[in-house]
Amino acid sequence: MSTNDATTTEERASQTGYRYTAALAGQIEQAWQDRWEERGTFHADNPSGDLSMSREVPAEKFYLLDMFPYPSGKGLHVGHPLGYIATDVVGRYHRMKGKNVLHALGYDAFGLPAEQYAVQTGQHPRVTTEENIANMRTQLRRLGLAHDPRRTFSTTDPEFVRWTQWIFLQIFNSFYDADAERADGGRGKARPIAELEAELAAGARTTPDGRPWAELDAKERRRVIDDQRLAYISEAPVNWCPGLGTVLANEEVTAEGRSERGNFPVFKRNLRQWMLRITAYADRLVDDLDTIDWPEKVRSMQRNWIGRSTGAHVDFAVDGAAEPLTVFTTRPDTLFGATFMVVSPEHPLLADGAVPASWPEGTKDAWTGGGATPADAVAAYQQAAAAKTDAERQDEGRTKTGVFTGIFATNPVNGAAVPVFTADYVLMGYGTGAIMAVPAEDERDHEFAQVYELPVIRTVQPPEGFDGGAFTGEGVTINSANAEISLNGLAMVEAKQTITEWLEAKGAGRGATTFRLRDWLFSRQRYWGEPFPVVYDEAGQVHALPDSMLPVDLPEVPDYSPRTFDADDAESSPEPPLGRVPEWVKVELDLGDGVKTYYRDTNTMPNWAGSSWYELRYLDPRNDQALVDPEVEQYWMGPRPATSRADGTTVPANVSGGADLYVGGVEHAVLHLLYARFWHKVLFDLGYLSSSEPFHKLFNQGYIQAYAFADARGQYVPADEVVETTDADDNGSAEPTYTWNGQEVFREYGKMGKSLRNIVTPDEMYDDYGADTFRVYEMSMGPLDVSRPWDTRAVVGSQRFLQRLWRNVVDEHTGETTVADTPADLETRKLVARTADEVETEMSAMRVNTAIARMIVLNNHLTALPAVPREAIEPLVLMVAPIAPHIAEELWSRLGHPESLAREPFPTADPALLVEDTVVCVVQVAGKVRDRLDVPASIGGDELKALALESAAVRRTLGDKGVRTVIVRAPKLVNIVPAK
Repeated sequence: MSTNDATTTEERASQTGYRYTAALAGQIEQAWQDRWEERGTFHADNPSGDLSMSREVPAEKFYLLDMFPYPSGKGLHVGHPLGYIATDVVGRYHRMKGKNVLHALGYDAFGLPAEQYAVQTGQHPRVTTEENIANMRTQLRRLGLAHDPRRTFSTTDPEFVRWTQWIFLQIFNSFYDADAERADGGRGKARPIAELEAELAAGARTTPDGRPWAELDAKERRRVIDDQRLAYISEAPVNWCPGLGTVLANEEVTAEGRSERGNFPVFKRNLRQWMLRITAYADRLVDDLDTIDWPEKVRSMQRNWIGRSTGAHVDFAVDGAAEPLTVFTTRPDTLFGATFMVVSPEHPLLADGAVPASWPEGTKDAWTGGGATPADAVAAYQQAAAAKTDAERQDEGRTKTGVFTGIFATNPVNGAAVPVFTADYVLMGYGTGAIMAVPAEDERDHEFAQVYELPVIRTVQPPEGFDGGAFTGEGVTINSANAEISLNGLAMVEAKQTITEWLEAKGAGRGATTFRLRDWLFSRQRYWGEPFPVVYDEAGQVHALPDSMLPVDLPEVPDYSPRTFDADDAESSPEPPLGRVPEWVKVELDLGDGVKTYYRDTNTMPNWAGSSWYELRYLDPRNDQALVDPEVEQYWMGPRPATSRADGTTVPANVSGGADLYVGGVEHAVLHLLYARFWHKVLFDLGYLSSSEPFHKLFNQGYIQAYAFADARGQYVPADEVVETTDADDNGSAEPTYTWNGQEVFREYGKMGKSLRNIVTPDEMYDDYGADTFRVYEMSMGPLDVSRPWDTRAVVGSQRFLQRLWRNVVDEHTGETTVADTPADLETRKLVARTADEVETEMSAMRVNTAIARMIVLNNHLTALPAVPREAIEPLVLMVAPIAPHIAEELWSRLGHPESLAREPFPTADPALLVEDTVVCVVQVAGKVRDRLDVPASIGGDELKALALESAAVRRTLGDKGVRTVIVRAPKLVNIVPAK
């Protein structure tokens, strides 16, 4: 910054001198931050609307995103800004490459922490949230992040809530038409529910029971329509968490059957809840992973969570039951080996009168579970299963238990009567709640068969030498034939297709695809969330509110706490806080047919609602007429050409579009990313968006971790007060010991946390070193996608780099610029060109740490010169700018440039200076290196051979031996093979 900006040179000298200290850095940084804000330096130009700044928006754009932060009351520690600094560096780099860069940051402000604090203190969650946002903004501003401040918002802002509720209504007012053609050329998409109703009325679509639409009364018509909505109300088993006073989505429950937040026990309950039909998009959510540039690890996690399985539904006739017992299997080719069946304890077959009054003749004692009758045994087992979590029931390590139900089913391929057991390792929520058990080819079934002495029939030929048990690999089919069909000798794929076709012809089964994914539970019995934009009439029918009544705001409530205080009380029922405001719940509205009494929904949306679409609001945050202007969305997120992934695979040209770069933690691989993709696809189907995916390229940053220290009792002590001592033992090796206040403590490595007493805050770094030093240190610690340990003592190395850079421009005694305008020598010019070339390569690949290493080499070279040439230092300042922007701006200004360098062209190398005049040629004798020669890069093979044979080291090695042959790879290698 010039001396006319902020403070003058003389004022700075009186305060800190001209040395680049933390104090001077702080002054420079805050002054430039003010200037950027005043001048709108990082405002991104839109092609239309009130954020359009020019007639012709730049053709090249770059839209990058940080994962939506939650404003925690604890503030930031040094691990939090890693991703924010990384995206800032990338954004500044692309801005200097001439692109129109959009980078903004908002706040995911609904959620449980603020509400739990309200329960404890009585303070309104909005007050807590806004205080936390203000604190986080202050901490992040000091980092010098190049955000467009016009585009920031919070999910709790009324205007944002309005559009979140509007999107919910689009989902509510839509159905999924599996046969409709999409804009991307595929089939299956969301369509307005009004079109469904029109097609039913016109007879173009049939009703579920085949009756004409005109013959259905109003309630029947409503039921037909509501059953197909993408947002619907269902009374179904849900995850009830008394400790949080709310239900949770499957994705919010850990494998141990506890809440992801708070670690409270979770129980299954039947409750009436809003659901979103994400399962309609299951195929597209899997298939479209191939159209985006995401790490394979994350794509694999999404595929596994969606859990697409291809196989067949097979019907087993059951004695005494009107309907067959249907199972889904991915291996219908093993059907001849199905020797028993297992149903979930909750399966309706057990309540439909199929369980016999007494044990069938020949029932083994081990099968009865001690029950006098099948009904007794089943009831006792059901009661025991109800007390277990899903995680306990699916624990692979425990012994599988079950009881015989007294029911036999008929295997359709061989007519064998197979016993039907009930066992808690089969869950009603997955597949059909029933399995056919093939113990020869499934380890779990084999274990069960061994316990209950059930037959094992092998249908897949194991390899030679297989020592028994379940064989789960592939092989030719055996023991699989009846009078009509034989699978023997077929490979798995052909056997699956053959038996499926046979089952379909016999009416005993059909090919099918199933998914692990379940519809998204969307209701929360909490206060701090978006109210649903619907009301219910006296008959309980749902009515969508018109756009003119949005947003539906939260009322004040007398009490924020859930009316459940025993976290282990599975029988408790949720009572949402909104239900305690009767004057808000009961309203008089005119929805088009006169004023009537309606009732609001007392549940709220989950915090995932706002984070499922926030990337769209950054594009057009002031638009009160549309979610986003189509032209603006097309510009920033529209279809894109083919690109390459880091693993070498290619993303073909497609309409997936999306943000150019999305950076965040891998912990959001399923929840947030899956939900956002679903919402985006619905809006794409309905014509509001031109892109079918929200995020084109995903990058998962690593984490900054830290050492923590605990005493002998396991109590953590302040990490910054621990003293490390290294003493050599009798063997001479050095093992460090750690003490705190004279007592020995023990070191462990992991995350930073208040409870671990090892937090270092950004504010400490700003005060002790300055924001630029902090930025350089975090970027130089290692590759961005790898976790790394924090070491405050190492920060000084980054500070010294910037201090040397400062001294290369500024005289520390006078404050004058010392740069020479004389030409640089050839060696310096070559090093500048090579550094620019290497830094550009590293920055474009987000290898910021190696880019910094290249700049340090050049900076050290300039430090050793008698005078630093302008033509060398200016490119270095520009290269440093994305990483340490404040000092770069200040030096750029002192070098005589009146404007910010934010949009100065990033340095490029002169190709002529990258040509090597000489290279090092390695000379080998019998494959071993004996000499290295500096030779012209253009040297010919014969000349290089002669030089190598004249080498003193070569002659000494050869001695009296002759030369059999000389292999020359000019100009870098000569290998001499001696004669024998």
